[in-house]
Amino acid sequence: MAETSARLLALLSLLQARRDWPGALLASRLEVSPRTVRRDVDRLRDLGYPVRAIKGPDGGYRLDAGAELPPLLFDDDQAIAVAVALQTATTTVTGIEEGALRALATVRQVMPARLRQRVDALQVTTVDRYAHRRTTVDSDQLIAIGTAVRAREVLRFDYAAPGVPEGEWAPPRKVEPHHLVTWGGRWYLVGWDLDRRDWRTFRVDRMTPKTPTGPRFTPRELPAPDVATFISSRFRGQDKNPCRGEAILQAKASDIAQWAGYGAMVEELSPTSCRLALTGWSWTGLAATFGMFECELEFVGPQELKDAAIQLAARYREASS
Repeated sequence: MAETSARLLALLSLLQARRDWPGALLASRLEVSPRTVRRDVDRLRDLGYPVRAIKGPDGGYRLDAGAELPPLLFDDDQAIAVAVALQTATTTVTGIEEGALRALATVRQVMPARLRQRVDALQVTTVDRYAHRRTTVDSDQLIAIGTAVRAREVLRFDYAAPGVPEGEWAPPRKVEPHHLVTWGGRWYLVGWDLDRRDWRTFRVDRMTPKTPTGPRFTPRELPAPDVATFISSRFRGQDKNPCRGEAILQAKASDIAQWAGYGAMVEELSPTSCRLALTGWSWTGLAATFGMFECELEFVGPQELKDAAIQLAARYREASS
């Protein structure tokens, strides 16, 4: 019985690892006969796993989605990733707090002791540098928008645009939804506005989706290589700081990006160097911001930034003496 149970777990793990499995390949991996594989597949079906037989010259099996969620099988890294994700799941989405806590308790309960100790050591407290501007969105609202994105259906919604008095009527927006993204602590929808005939971004916390959704559409191509480039280019123009400068830093781009702050642009030049673009209210303040990174740097420009760095260096030298 123990051997059969172990083989069933191995079979389930293989079925979860890829979409389709030829029967002969499964038998080879498990070192059993194709007949034993068929019997084990029937046992998984009895346990609630929707394993579908695939017709064809070789035949095979596929683990489909079912009406109910059967027990899942995670490896060590997956289990820890799920536990950490559940601890931080409520940062920007409301309405899932209780579900996230119950899911975390369920995952922790079935973990072996070695993993439970590692998860208990990862008690995450989220300290958010965007806390002053972070907004939360309702999980049902987020799912409704995400469903329209996936189904490629026109989305109708009321939108509380900034500057519009509360209660003032405005016609619903009609948008071909393309991407849900997060930027600077907020959720945004990227879509093609059918009335304005242009690409627009909408804050999800200001949207109230309407049902039913509209007709299906053929996705358009973004006017950018990818959605990340599109979003960053759109929001870059919203920075009101009058001073903008660039420098080359002798540090990893990934290390600089996590401390550069909102609105910064980090470009990797090599594994140990990057180009950093920042904005500030004054050239002196901007030069001081570049100086907070503990690495060698070279100012690219403009000249006002270089002059401010010279003045700041003289001021620090005098202050330290």
